[in-house]
Amino acid sequence: MALSPTPAQRRVIDAADPATGRLRGTETQLAALVKRGLAFRHPRPPHDHFLTPAGHRVRESPAEPEPPGTTEPAAPAAGGVFAARVGGEEAGPGGAGPARLREVRGAWQGLLELRRMTRSDGSTDRPCGWERTHLVQAAALALEAAGHPPAGPDGEDGYRVRATPQPEAVAVYAPDGAALRGCAVTLERAGWQVGEHTEPRTRARYLLASPRKV
Repeated sequence: MALSPTPAQRRVIDAADPATGRLRGTETQLAALVKRGLAFRHPRPPHDHFLTPAGHRVRESPAEPEPPGTTEPAAPAAGGVFAARVGGEEAGPGGAGPARLREVRGAWQGLLELRRMTRSDGSTDRPCGWERTHLVQAAALALEAAGHPPAGPDGEDGYRVRATPQPEAVAVYAPDGAALRGCAVTLERAGWQVGEHTEPRTRARYLLASPRKV
């Protein structure tokens, strides 16, 4: 679990590059952020430091003074990583406004950095290990980050991502064929293999998506 930063560390986090999460600071400051789970050191030269998904969440949260020893309230998460909307849940107090969009953008950038740092060639075109063990959240994040609206709790139009009996695949539903095809394009661009199928009983069309391996 990531620890809350000190005020000085928070200033380093706030000054991170808004697009990539790249950090500037002293070696002591950066090492402390790594120890707290808020940053990581890239394995390839020049070994720059970047925000982790937890660090991105801190940067997007309001900076408020806290009593010594307290920790920041946990954001919705799965395995310590930002929780995208899978469709069917409440939107929460932020709704789909600017704050939520910033959170989603930061989470997606953080996930791309995870891909980059876990590949020997630094590529980001295929899902990483975390995505393969959190299929529903990973696919939902790719969709939400691309601007697709999730379905609401009362059945409002939007995508829904659901687990399947297959160990490495999720099902994606959308309100119509055009929306379904749009989701397919987004997932393919994010490194997923996608096929369109029909449910035998309901005849509803859906996508079966799995992380691409090569």
